[in-house]
Amino acid sequence: CLLLNGGDLVQGSPVSTIYRGLPIYDIANLLGLDVSTLGNHEFDYGWRQIPEFLRRARFPVVSANVVDQRGRLMAPAAYTIRTVNGIRVALIGALTADLPHLSMPDLLGPWRALALVETVRRYAAEVRDRSDLIVLVAHISAAEEDQVLAQVPEVAVVVSGHVHRGLVSPKAVDGRVAVRVRAYGEEFGRLDLQVDVAKKAVSSFSWKRIDVDAGALAPAEDVARLVTLWEAKVSKVVDVPIGEARREFPARPDVKMLMERAMMERMGADLAFMNEGGVRDFLPKGRLLARHAWNVMPFDNRIVVGKFKGSQLPAAVTAGRSIDPQREYTLAVNDFTAANQKAELGCEGLVFPVTGPLQRDAFIEWIKKKKVLE
Repeated sequence: CLLLNGGDLVQGSPVSTIYRGLPIYDIANLLGLDVSTLGNHEFDYGWRQIPEFLRRARFPVVSANVVDQRGRLMAPAAYTIRTVNGIRVALIGALTADLPHLSMPDLLGPWRALALVETVRRYAAEVRDRSDLIVLVAHISAAEEDQVLAQVPEVAVVVSGHVHRGLVSPKAVDGRVAVRVRAYGEEFGRLDLQVDVAKKAVSSFSWKRIDVDAGALAPAEDVARLVTLWEAKVSKVVDVPIGEARREFPARPDVKMLMERAMMERMGADLAFMNEGGVRDFLPKGRLLARHAWNVMPFDNRIVVGKFKGSQLPAAVTAGRSIDPQREYTLAVNDFTAANQKAELGCEGLVFPVTGPLQRDAFIEWIKKKKVLE
């Protein structure tokens, strides 16, 4: 058995945000991972934090296509080879080439993601004679999964992360297979393989998705101990009441709308836009804690504001609104959206000269001021 992780170990919880991901690697060390790879959220605390993750990890972290300007790998290695039941398994790591649109330039620093297919093909050729089966452990898009299956026949198995939706059934092309589970630790996947060593190929496989039911499964004692230790450190910050919700607010689009209202009121803006990808949780009915806001917005993004004529505003902002093309409007977004305008807003060239507070802090203060969300 090999236990593999497709990236994004960090991010999403107050412990991870406040302590910049390191406790999550300590906890991951207890899970028995055989191989992991880098995800885009490993960059959320700045690229200089990633070497700290790599030093902390007691399991191999491989990534073949994250390099600096000189072509040096960020991870200690592009791949590792493990022997399982006499079968030599080469495990190549990779990260989506869309990395520049998933982070901010100052967080990425000198690092970039090379084209996926060409890089995987190159390392597959390098390990082919030293392995019986090549597996790609990758934090990639659904389209990139398809590209590897279609264009890199040396790769027999793709274990993918990044896309939050799990695959109901594996993707299969000419006997090769790609699998993916749901995000947020909701699922494990079990892929059983029969391998034809002579052909360096999968002869048959079966795939099972396994729900992680925290209400039914007793936690491992060592993991529970460490989680409790770290949660105690953040509880006084996040487990404090901030208001009440008269109903549940699903993550999208209701929470997005609330966050946009909070941004407008905090910054005195006419309009606001919240990228849907930045909304990471729902708000429950009943008493609201600061933790709920932290779960909704775990990222340390700040609100930024600019002034634009109605004619300059993108459709993503003006949809459903009556906009005067000649009037000047103030628009509030977060700094991630401002840095990734083409991907998030469908436009380029908007300048946001005013920087405000952390979006999460503004959201918490807005809920406190409202007291009750209807």
